[in-house]
Amino acid sequence: MTMTIPACLPPRDVSKPKVPPPPGASDTHAHVFGPAAQFPYAEDRSYTPPDAPLEKYLGMLDTIGFARGVLVQGSAHGRDNSAMLDALARRPDRLRGVAVADADVSRDDLREWNRLGVRGLRFNHFFRDGQLHYRGGVPLPVAETLAPVMAELGWHLQLWIDVKDLPETIPVLKAMGLPVVIDHMGRTDARAGTQTDGFQSLLRAVGEGWCWAKLSGAHRISHNAPDYPDARPFHEALVRANPERLVWGGDWPHPRVEGEMPDAGHLFELFQRWTPDRAVQHRILVTNPATLYGFPN
Repeated sequence: MTMTIPACLPPRDVSKPKVPPPPGASDTHAHVFGPAAQFPYAEDRSYTPPDAPLEKYLGMLDTIGFARGVLVQGSAHGRDNSAMLDALARRPDRLRGVAVADADVSRDDLREWNRLGVRGLRFNHFFRDGQLHYRGGVPLPVAETLAPVMAELGWHLQLWIDVKDLPETIPVLKAMGLPVVIDHMGRTDARAGTQTDGFQSLLRAVGEGWCWAKLSGAHRISHNAPDYPDARPFHEALVRANPERLVWGGDWPHPRVEGEMPDAGHLFELFQRWTPDRAVQHRILVTNPATLYGFPN
């Protein structure tokens, strides 16, 4: 029996925010996909994205007003980071990356990726019904093998996890001794509220400073488009916990989104609305990404 691979909708046209981001601001979570004729998608994948090549991503950054961007390897390309690495090689002034790698990757390859602008590896610990939800990702236990070379390169560990599984995972993460970045505010369901054990464990980890969180994915934890009001308390709680360990990302081109396709420009305006303090905005958009991804100040 052949499994049908669902196709993703293309991203919406991006609106220009009324107030642009500050100079040097970074969008820290996006993907480039394809073009498939040049960078084929993995045969074993959970979704088929529309081609979203570098030129389209840079156009989105320009519309919103971001100086810099961080490309995260999307699972549709599996372990083949070629599309992302090509983008980094073409725009080293503007882009950094987060790759995926198996335990048998060579140290020479990782050092070359570092030269191109990779600053971390992403691991998948996101379960649904007892199974990893995305095919093509690398499971967390591989990180234990790669942690020494990641530490040598000064890289971080980015984790795709539902925070309901975070409390039991924290000892494993701490034992590796790497900075940890949690995707999409912990990818919980906003209807569960902020008082769950999982989200409270994320707040403590961010507050302690060894863990970072991405203020991204409001459209993934909430189904109340376009303003996602039930996602706002999660954002605000993380800002209260420790604004020095937060970055923002639009998640363009929003692969495998459930519900209405968001507008990245509007998502950025929600960030501004939910983070009214301009100094805190500057820290999250400019200072923190420069620290985490090695952008020049």
